[in-house]
Amino acid sequence: MEAPPEEENWRDEQQQAAEDSRVFEPEEVESQKTVLIVYAHQSLGSFNQAVRDTAAKELSMQGYRIIVSDLYAMNFEANSTQDDIIGDLKNPELFQYGEETLHAWKEGRLSEDIVAEQRKVEKAELIIFQFPLYWFSVPAIMKGWMDRVLTQGFAFSLEKMYNNGIFKDKKAMLSFTTGATESMFRPDGINGDINVALWPLQNGTLHFCGFQVLAPQIFWGPAHCPAVVRAAMLEEWSVRLKGLLLEKSLTFAPSEWFDLTFEQGFLLRTKVKEEQMSNAYGITTGHHLGKLLPPDNQTKAQLTDE
Repeated sequence: MEAPPEEENWRDEQQQAAEDSRVFEPEEVESQKTVLIVYAHQSLGSFNQAVRDTAAKELSMQGYRIIVSDLYAMNFEANSTQDDIIGDLKNPELFQYGEETLHAWKEGRLSEDIVAEQRKVEKAELIIFQFPLYWFSVPAIMKGWMDRVLTQGFAFSLEKMYNNGIFKDKKAMLSFTTGATESMFRPDGINGDINVALWPLQNGTLHFCGFQVLAPQIFWGPAHCPAVVRAAMLEEWSVRLKGLLLEKSLTFAPSEWFDLTFEQGFLLRTKVKEEQMSNAYGITTGHHLGKLLPPDNQTKAQLTDE
């Protein structure tokens, strides 16, 4: 289980720069670059809020316009239902959410809350997902944001996915707290390799939509750390933020390595398999080819090109 009791109230330990959860959204300047922080935490004064505020403060000092979607404060709807489509369904006999939202997106008939979030995504150069890790994934309200906002057509298609995806010119990253210690998420730890846990979110959601995925910022077990350690965590995050958008992204297998047809099953091309045979490690955490997983594939960017 990775749904820990929440960390101690951060506000009680250290005075925060921002005492509320209002969005950091100054007046828009046409040429100003934008960072969107999609934030999921129920409590004012949490350590997650301190992490969010640190990012907003540091990036705004660098000249970025900061938009925060505070999902709990917004009471964001997590369920994907027919209410997300305005007007008549294309196939009322059998409701298929993906197909109906694709048509609705093309025709400008998605619900207002979805459209508002999609406009934020369009403006953003970088999206930071800030959350406490729940059950080895994001909280339900953030999963709902991904399900409803990243609709087919807007965020992906079979022609535009992975490194050729719609958002290939944008960056995204996960920033999260855990209830477990770092050692518990090692390959020999009780929770297993954190790289494996992150693969579905980072490859299956973010990279699938084309995002250049930056290495995650992981705050290990803040509930079990003294205040001085949590302060050091925030300082390390602040230092990283100073060069965040210049970082290399994580490494994924290029779409060009696969035969992208239903007839061939979207499988790795024979030539690529042959070229990979002599390598000690697999290509990625997911495309391991039955070999050892490449170390830290989902937690650290490679320092050199392949």
